[in-house]
Amino acid sequence: MPLHRVARFADVPQDRGLQVEIGDCKIVLLRANGQLRAFQGLCPHAGAPLAEGALCHGRLICPWHKAAYRAEDGALCEPPSLDSLKRYPLELRGDEVWVDDQPLHDPHMPPADDPRTFVVVGAGAAGTACAAALREKGFGGRIVLVDGEADAGYDRTVLSKFVLAGEMSPKEVPPLRDEAFYQAQRIERVQGEVSSLEAPSKTLHLNNGGVLRYDAAVLATGGAPNPLKLPGADLANVFVLRSKTHAEQIIGAAQADQRAVIIGDSFIALECASALRQHGLDVTVLARHETPFAKQFGEAVGKAIRALHEEHGVKFISDHEATEILGEDRVEAVLLDNGLRLAADLVLAGIGVHPATEAFASLPREDDQSLRVDGGMRVSEGLWAVGDIATFPLNGQPQRIEHWRLAQQHARIAAANMLGGDEHYLDVPYFWTFHFGKNYDYLGHAEAWDEVEFDGEPEKPPFIGLFAKNGVVVAAVACDRQRAIALLAERMKQPLSMAEAWKLIRE
Repeated sequence: MPLHRVARFADVPQDRGLQVEIGDCKIVLLRANGQLRAFQGLCPHAGAPLAEGALCHGRLICPWHKAAYRAEDGALCEPPSLDSLKRYPLELRGDEVWVDDQPLHDPHMPPADDPRTFVVVGAGAAGTACAAALREKGFGGRIVLVDGEADAGYDRTVLSKFVLAGEMSPKEVPPLRDEAFYQAQRIERVQGEVSSLEAPSKTLHLNNGGVLRYDAAVLATGGAPNPLKLPGADLANVFVLRSKTHAEQIIGAAQADQRAVIIGDSFIALECASALRQHGLDVTVLARHETPFAKQFGEAVGKAIRALHEEHGVKFISDHEATEILGEDRVEAVLLDNGLRLAADLVLAGIGVHPATEAFASLPREDDQSLRVDGGMRVSEGLWAVGDIATFPLNGQPQRIEHWRLAQQHARIAAANMLGGDEHYLDVPYFWTFHFGKNYDYLGHAEAWDEVEFDGEPEKPPFIGLFAKNGVVVAAVACDRQRAIALLAERMKQPLSMAEAWKLIRE
């Protein structure tokens, strides 16, 4: 076992990792309970340098998307990563740290000695995370993953951020897991959609005539884009964005110097505005709000993001609404309620999504068509629901939150509880949004606050803003302050005062 001298013990900080390299192999050194550990240096999710993250409460938190790993052994604690960290052999020789560049052997696959069948409906972020977590947590029985798309689950977040900008082709969209993983983990992928569910008999009917009987099932069908309900919405070159197929259609129609009208000012809508503008199109946004994202980010950050768009040539109309889409065979213009015609070569609707639960009409549904679950993500005996379709208790209040990472957290909780656990969501919601090369992180779920403080200016990143209610931090928003958000992601699981938060961030 060839070892390489990579650092001195004193070089490894107490509150973060230290990246070292052996040839092309990047490794992060951590102190865990006074002991040194060596793990892969790049996050398995998207390749973030883990040494730039935070070490807090015995967890290493990724700086980019806030995946969390146990510092003791590298075990995955929080998504969006689906993998634990590879661990490398390490020796201390006096004050010198010596590391092997060959990782330790991966844990074994659970033996196929469980007669039960678990079905996961939906192969997006939540469904894929659930299937992976079942194997990780020791389930050796049959796992069936029902996928409505031909391709295995993939990273939808890049569609609006990079694919529409022309920076990544639809074919380059990374899969959440490759086929080799499904084969190695004995996860059966069934292409099709559920047409109906019979919870008492634990039976799922597929649209291709197939029938699946289960011992436990997870519903992870996600959200479906809200369609435009306007005359002319069925014309060619009127789009929504949810899938790779949608992205391919938009890219196929979009050409530089064309005119795009985006209806809506959701996060997807404005990410698409940024991407299409970078792709060279003239972009106009018909916004519902004068200041986008003010409800989530506050007025100052919302105004800064709108200003960023306007600096790059995006035009906003927020005092008039679309009443009709005009054209013969394809869209030619959008008619506004004041009679103005906006010339358009393509229209993209970004007016939100609704829970894709039409197939589950036999279950009681909320007014928004979501499924009410308990703290363990359970709908009823043997049945769980996660992600965009689940209304779940958060801080004692029923909430439905459409976040990529949260959907995966739900999935891991459901997987544990399918195996007899009693886990509940006790985390802090987190998401990120990307505009003209700037990544904005949001942590928390604040519907109201009475205090806002900033370090830096939203108009001139880097900055971080903290929102408090009755003296307790309820949310944070930041740009280019990745490590600070990583620290808060773990620390905000307990009540945190504004003063304590600033002290933590500025240490």
